[in-house]
Amino acid sequence: MQIESSGILINMYPFSERDMIARIFTKDNGVLVGMLRGAAIAKKNKPLVGQCGNVSWTARLDSQLGVFHWESEKNLSVPLMLRFDLLKIMNAAFALIYTLIPERESYEKLYEQTLQLLNDLSHTDSPYESYLNWEIGLLGDLGYALDFSKCSGCGKSDDLCYISPKTGRAVCANCGAPYKDKLYKMPLSLAVSERFIENICNIQGVDVPLSRKIL
Repeated sequence: MQIESSGILINMYPFSERDMIARIFTKDNGVLVGMLRGAAIAKKNKPLVGQCGNVSWTARLDSQLGVFHWESEKNLSVPLMLRFDLLKIMNAAFALIYTLIPERESYEKLYEQTLQLLNDLSHTDSPYESYLNWEIGLLGDLGYALDFSKCSGCGKSDDLCYISPKTGRAVCANCGAPYKDKLYKMPLSLAVSERFIENICNIQGVDVPLSRKIL
């Protein structure tokens, strides 16, 4: 079996003295997990987290770990290296992808949004706002299609003060008054979006990645 696509190298960890296990977020097949042979000792064309390029995943059986052939085209993390805050954002995004996105399921829109985030981080004065917009896209793909255009209770579009933790939709001051202790406050912030992330992690039985907690 062989899968070919373009992708972003989002995670690696040692498998042996020579080889690494990698996760690559691909455009066509979502997250793929496989072995990068020789990656631990490579001196030329060394695979690094943050690279984007072309990937081929090969295995005899669909259930096997598989082996990657990785051709890096660009390292999107290079412009971020001198900014610890930007590296934290990149690491948080990558950690959420490989923690919450099921393997081998296509998330093409999220893939394009991730490329856009990485390209934008070193050029924007508001990196956390860019990341928050990316996380809104992630939440939408995971079942929380956040909608702040009108009140989910009465339909009015003004005086929107709260966010429903169950639906991710806006609630006006009047409709939310009896439940204000249970609702999230507007505007959406990283702290509020993290609570949605926590809900998803609880459902999937995983912990919120540490790199997301320290943003």
